[in-house]
Amino acid sequence: ILIVVLAIRLPSFLYRISFEEALEGSVIFGEDVAFGGVFRCTVGLRDKYGKDRVFNTPLCEQGIVGFGIGVAVAGATAIAEIQFADYIFPAFDQIVNEAAKYRYRSGDLFNCGNLTIRAPWGCVGHGALYHSQSPEAFFAHCPGIKIVIPRSPLQAKGLLLSCIEDKNPCIFFEPKILYRAAVEQVPVEPYNIPLSQAEVLRQGSDVTLVAWGTQVHVIKEVAVMAQEKLGVSCEVIDLRTILPWDTETICKSVVKTGRLLISHEAPLTGGFASEISSTVQEECFLNLEAPISRVCGYDTPFPHIFEPFYIPDKWKCYDALRKMINY
Repeated sequence: ILIVVLAIRLPSFLYRISFEEALEGSVIFGEDVAFGGVFRCTVGLRDKYGKDRVFNTPLCEQGIVGFGIGVAVAGATAIAEIQFADYIFPAFDQIVNEAAKYRYRSGDLFNCGNLTIRAPWGCVGHGALYHSQSPEAFFAHCPGIKIVIPRSPLQAKGLLLSCIEDKNPCIFFEPKILYRAAVEQVPVEPYNIPLSQAEVLRQGSDVTLVAWGTQVHVIKEVAVMAQEKLGVSCEVIDLRTILPWDTETICKSVVKTGRLLISHEAPLTGGFASEISSTVQEECFLNLEAPISRVCGYDTPFPHIFEPFYIPDKWKCYDALRKMINY
């Protein structure tokens, strides 16, 4: 088992992952991991823990995940880094057809539950097509894995520890824009945040706002705007775990407010907001006062210079909220 601490690098507003306490048998690997990684998350780890525990891999995502599955099956704790979430698709077969099904197909004789896959995720302001994607919905269709996306350094440490200690393979998407934008006090000692448990960040009575990762900060702003400009009370929920997700917390909130707005950066069609919307429609139909609203990215490749127009910013979310209130 690997115990991890996230520390804030105040000069550059980076948080990095460091091995504070590690038991025998844990390894972390990926492209440029031994050198610290693109976002400097693993700086100094090879010097501290050795080249047999922290090492680089070839530029082959399928190989990285396949190797991680083998390491986990052999009994070690494997932390595989995919340099960007956009690059995870060559490993899709290994994740979906191998990692997710390993326990099931062997009748629980074998499993790779000690595998955690980390990947920087989401838009960053200049990433364009291949450094901005949010692919969580692709994997949400696959039973056997868990998908987690934190909103901040404090959340990231507790959720990452829970992923590493969980006995199922996990994909941990890290909002890359927060590497440089998020500043937060993070306890030095290890702690866990439960998986599959959404967090209500703001109590409200008129509208439920749901998001995850970077978008949580957007809907928090929208809640303040709605209160000040419209006198509307918004309940803000960070979903945190995409799979398996916390249906109870979301539905309980919608029963109270009667309205639901879901926002994510990924394209609208087939995005995970669709799954949430469908479930709430089935479970809370008689409580709804207005159609459920999804404020998401467009059904186009992620643009470069037009990124500000593509992302579901606070103004798009606010406009959708206002339409729900006036429905």
